Amino acid sequence: MLVSPHLLGEFWTVSNPFLEDDGPQPPKALKAPVEIAANLRQLQQDHDPLFITFHERSQHFQSYLIEVDREKNRLILDEMIPSDGERFLQNGEPFRVEAFHDGVRIAWECLQTVKITEHQGARCYFSPMPKEVHYHQRRNAYRAPLKQSEQVQVELAGNKLRTPIKGQLLDISATGCKLRLPGDASHSLQAGQVYERFTAQLPFGALTLAVELRHVKYEENLDTTFIGMRFYRIGGLEQRQVERFVYQLQREARRFDNDDPL
Repeated sequence: MLVSPHLLGEFWTVSNPFLEDDGPQPPKALKAPVEIAANLRQLQQDHDPLFITFHERSQHFQSYLIEVDREKNRLILDEMIPSDGERFLQNGEPFRVEAFHDGVRIAWECLQTVKITEHQGARCYFSPMPKEVHYHQRRNAYRAPLKQSEQVQVELAGNKLRTPIKGQLLDISATGCKLRLPGDASHSLQAGQVYERFTAQLPFGALTLAVELRHVKYEENLDTTFIGMRFYRIGGLEQRQVERFVYQLQREARRFDNDDPL
């Protein structure tokens, strides 16, 4: 979990993972350098994708944090995807960065010039450390993981895909889910894109709805693509199906924990 500004230097309390969170918290503006660096390092260490938008432009780009350097007061960002966004950096256009981790939204703006260079032989960008970061704890939905024995087959389709992509469900909450796809599907998928037909074969019937892709990552050593998605304009019937399945997974997990000897 990202480091809350009120918990730096304190111990985390252990909570029951099967209880609902307290709900969304109001956004905070982090201005202390230690708080900013601590939260950005979590994004770097967990390899959370960064979503980049330029002022007055509708296109979305993706990058990652390679390094958070407090001594030099800078961030090192990975090459943007798609790479044609680099020309906006060359023009000196300001941009906004947004990232998500465990229900926390982290966002900041870069109004200064970014240096396009290389780091360890790879294309990257040196960006000034932000002086203010917006921190917003938004998730209030329990995310239920699936065991290997509970595999749920899924299919992702839509007008932006030539052929449907099949995979498996890794976890699900009332607001979104994470999938595992065989091979490298990263070239076919784009963060921020809405796909009209996501179908999951749940135990009590097929669930079909639209989803928005939040992040995509290909793990070469596993030859597997992992994607995170948010349910898009979900209807009442589909919402009830999702909540029923999440509750079922919660109940089974509780039973497993109760049966597990200490």
